[in-house]
Amino acid sequence: MTVSAAPVLEVRDLTLRFGSVTAFADLSFDVGRGELFAVIGPNGAGKTSLFNVLSRAYVPTAGSVRFEGADLLRLRISALAGAGVARTFQNLGLFGELTALENVLIGRHHLMRSGTLRSGLWLGYARREERRHRAAAMEALEFAGIGHHAHTPTGTLPFGIQKRVEIARALAMEPKLMLLDEPVAGMSVAEREEITALVRRLHHERDLTLLLVEHDMGMVMRIAQRVLVLDFGRIIAIGTPAEIQRDERVIRAYLGEEFEFAQAERLPEVRR
Repeated sequence: MTVSAAPVLEVRDLTLRFGSVTAFADLSFDVGRGELFAVIGPNGAGKTSLFNVLSRAYVPTAGSVRFEGADLLRLRISALAGAGVARTFQNLGLFGELTALENVLIGRHHLMRSGTLRSGLWLGYARREERRHRAAAMEALEFAGIGHHAHTPTGTLPFGIQKRVEIARALAMEPKLMLLDEPVAGMSVAEREEITALVRRLHHERDLTLLLVEHDMGMVMRIAQRVLVLDFGRIIAIGTPAEIQRDERVIRAYLGEEFEFAQAERLPEVRR
């Protein structure tokens, strides 16, 4: 996907404090339209807190966030989906008793127009709309490679498949910006490869901007176009994966983990 020069997300001087504790301070960066942008950093660097501000779970102490030119911080959480922002969660946010298809359909709630009264008055319209949304939900599941699990209760599925359900639900929301919170955390090597390939497909085949928080350096260094590094709540580097791997500040922040970066450079490409 071609990255537009005009940023879709603009973060300026963003600060978040909890009493005397500073989660992060003075963060400023842009994410271009169509970019796959990653945020990394040691544990406690402020990555998840940043995501929680961008998804309106936290209210920042200072700073601004603009999405497509509009003030993102003025939106209610319930309005994010309608604005074009979707998020996945590290520890999942699925309803285990519902099927995979039902979970994905929930992601399309903001696109549904038939309320209870309208459904009673225009039953034909409501049925057509339901078929349309179910088809879109199934298409998202098929894209994620799990269409055959559509009618399986999500709580009975393996963790890696549940991650795919959550990504499918985010995709079904028809977002412009997708926030992916550690999509390969807790997975086997094979599962990480599969999710990495899925994220790459999202970027290359869909009109999406992706903002990724992840600890897996192999994944980040292979698929991200730019990487932002946080340490103790401050930006210490931002650049391409190659630039980040050579940055002395980043190496120090990771306690000299040059080996991990070097290994990331030698990992095989994930098939598109």
